[in-house]
Amino acid sequence: MDSIARIKFNNEFTEERYRIFLDDITKSSGTNIPFRIAETPVFISTELLQILLNAGKEIISQLLLPINLERSLEAVPDACKVPGANGKPTMLALDFALVFDEGKNIVPRLIELQGFPSLFYYQNLLAEKYKEAFPEFSDWSHLFMEDAVWKEKMRELILGGHHPEEVVLMELDPRNQNTYIDFLETARNTGIDIVCISELFVENGFIYRNKNGLNRKVHRIYNRVIFDELQKRPELFKGFHPTNHVEVEWVCHPDWYFRISKHTLPFLQSEFVPHTIFANDPAVVGLELSDYVLKPLYSFSGSGVELEVDSKMISELVDPSQYILQRKIEYAPCIQTPDGYAKVEIRMMYAWFGNDDQPSPVITLARLSKGAMVGVKYNQNRSWVGSSVGLWDAAIYG
Repeated sequence: MDSIARIKFNNEFTEERYRIFLDDITKSSGTNIPFRIAETPVFISTELLQILLNAGKEIISQLLLPINLERSLEAVPDACKVPGANGKPTMLALDFALVFDEGKNIVPRLIELQGFPSLFYYQNLLAEKYKEAFPEFSDWSHLFMEDAVWKEKMRELILGGHHPEEVVLMELDPRNQNTYIDFLETARNTGIDIVCISELFVENGFIYRNKNGLNRKVHRIYNRVIFDELQKRPELFKGFHPTNHVEVEWVCHPDWYFRISKHTLPFLQSEFVPHTIFANDPAVVGLELSDYVLKPLYSFSGSGVELEVDSKMISELVDPSQYILQRKIEYAPCIQTPDGYAKVEIRMMYAWFGNDDQPSPVITLARLSKGAMVGVKYNQNRSWVGSSVGLWDAAIYG
């Protein structure tokens, strides 16, 4: 953490500035935000930013190894396989907990990863509003490339050469999703429409939607549907399901949600990745289970995670191959706030543009916590916690 920036921010902070900041986000986005936004951005030091970038590069290089890409095909449940070539994982996210190493230095440890679009446009809006509310930091960076460059690259990636009318952002009941603010920002920046999966239907092997009384063909889908939720909402499958055989392009093919996921963790070997094994691995017998966290392979936003694990819990799993055991890490209390220190999780968000050799870092997502769980929904009744974004000295990267 950048300690000088932290002291400066804390000294200049007032509740009135925070209130104006929140009001401005609501006004600019045109929607109410259903989760807590933290009072502060995360000021990332030169050293930590470089470590995060190195960690991301090392992990992504392993994800893209032929042996791991081949293994990842096994991760997709038969009932969830989506037809069509998977292509490249055009968007992915790496979630790092910030911890202390033996020398009390702050270092990242990978706890989750996903081959799925994240909140690119909301995070950009959030960073801009922090800098407007606290102009002392207006010259700090929040993107890994120039603003105009990333917007154009993201627009090209999402549209794929199609007219915006031919591309849709697809979700389940999007207006009632916590991430609706990101959908709105995506639509504003790309010109595409936000649709519920129930609005789509199939004719002669193609996907259509009705807009203004006319049936319009959908050539490309920016998929924001999470299969965990999809299986719980069968009433929305009116004319189209992702597993239908249709002619359509995907922005991040849905299979990557499984192929780059917790299923991948046991195959990664890095100082940045805590020891992880499948719960059905024979080596589980020799583990001190109290040192591990039990996680279902396919769950979202921390659901189903067990922090206190014992052999009885493992033995009662119906299908232990669908769970991992991950060595516990202790988040570092590294952000000083008026009522104690907050813990931090940093999501490094990547996009794979055009003919690039590998994905590029675009922006960060940060979550501040003072409880046992880090997700924004677990910290509703605390201050200086919740949704945030990383800022760094503009001279560091760019």
